Amino acid sequence: MRERSIGEAVEDDEPAKVIAYHRGDTHAAIDTLLEDIRHLRRQLALTEGAMSRGMARGWRPSYHRD
Repeated sequence: MRERSIGEAVEDDEPAKVIAYHRGDTHAAIDTLLEDIRHLRRQLALTEGAMSRGMARGWRPSYHRD
């Protein structure tokens, strides 16, 4: 099974919905999305630290960019 890229995971109208939520302010939309990314990375790091190695059979998150 092939891993989907970020571009494939986003629905066609999702970017427009995000910008509309921020009343057309693209900078606010980007700031919100970047903060979401930072939050999710912190959550992943916390989970990784609390998880036993046997639980995921040695799996470690990948932090590479496409």
